[in-house]
Amino acid sequence: MTTSSPEIVSLSWGHMEVKGCFSVYKDCKVWPGGSRAWDWRETGTNHCPGVQAADLEEVLKKGVDTLVIGRGMNEILQVPASTLDFVKQHGVDVRVLQTEKAVAEYNILVGQGAKVGGVFHSTC
Repeated sequence: MTTSSPEIVSLSWGHMEVKGCFSVYKDCKVWPGGSRAWDWRETGTNHCPGVQAADLEEVLKKGVDTLVIGRGMNEILQVPASTLDFVKQHGVDVRVLQTEKAVAEYNILVGQGAKVGGVFHSTC
């Protein structure tokens, strides 16, 4: 039996809720069977230069086929080419979008039963 990716059921500025999880996130990581807060302090991430390979390793290790990255409501969070290359080297399709669009895309993929993961920034 394959574990499905959890739907993101609520998104607003600084607030995300994931189906089946009692925590409320500001930024989050999701993957088939789970989710957790995306704490930028773990990897020293900042808006610029942005998302690092280290931010994505945990989700990629969950065996996803597609990774969705939400850059924030105003798309302030950068995603360097080196990070995209890292994801593609793992054979994973990557989609980088404004966070509201990213969550919508992620939820469509969840509804299709895809092995999808994501990292989402819910503010700027």
